[in-house]
Amino acid sequence: MVSDIAGLRVLVTAGASGIGLEMVRAFQASGARVHYCDVSDGEGAGTDLDGVTASRADVSDRGDVARLFAEVEKRLGGLDVLVNNAGIAGPTGRVEDIDPEAWDQTLNVNITGQFNCTRLAVPLLKRSSNASIVNVASLAGRLGFSMRTPYAASKWAVVGFTKSLAIELGEFGIRVNAILPGSVDGPRIQSVFANKAAALGKSYEEVEAAALAVTSLRKLIPPQHLAAMAVFLASPQGSSISGQALSIDGDAQMMV
Repeated sequence: MVSDIAGLRVLVTAGASGIGLEMVRAFQASGARVHYCDVSDGEGAGTDLDGVTASRADVSDRGDVARLFAEVEKRLGGLDVLVNNAGIAGPTGRVEDIDPEAWDQTLNVNITGQFNCTRLAVPLLKRSSNASIVNVASLAGRLGFSMRTPYAASKWAVVGFTKSLAIELGEFGIRVNAILPGSVDGPRIQSVFANKAAALGKSYEEVEAAALAVTSLRKLIPPQHLAAMAVFLASPQGSSISGQALSIDGDAQMMV
């Protein structure tokens, strides 16, 4: 673990489970002060960690986000790191069959949610001497993803948002990067594979095997590896890295 981020004030969105929870754990283990939000009631495994606090917030709801940042200022007294992790998988299906409301919801959470949090975080980050934003995108933000167009479109948007923010905020010493996970081990990818199998009339095993076959390392990505990258990017060792879309995907050539 990076050992020189003690006292760093960190907000992780969607931190109650999955990748977000691993990020909460990794930052806390490295000595950071962590607050996280989630669409649940704000209580989760992360609150069992010393000093970790939580709020209920839906990042697509600007009222929720305003209340979240008031709580962050109260709990942390400022902010050094924003991890925009909140996101949903969205629907699986051919574009002509996608429910427009499901399209809207996917973009509202996955990209507008990052905007909602970032616009309130930046005034706080400008007061930090080690400020950074880590946006969680996806390999789908670099490659096309058949039958997952809402998700892919939202994640391509995250990459553009990240690069533009890095240019805009560089003069204030705020670095901005995106992490692009491949197929991350856990319940979400299991659900994605199951939904795609149903849509294509294939078995779960066939869909999983096809996904791993186009990945050089032939394995799912442990969420802890994503958390370690986030901690590194927020540390002084990562202070020269900004505007990057960093893939952690086992060298995947395509998404299937």
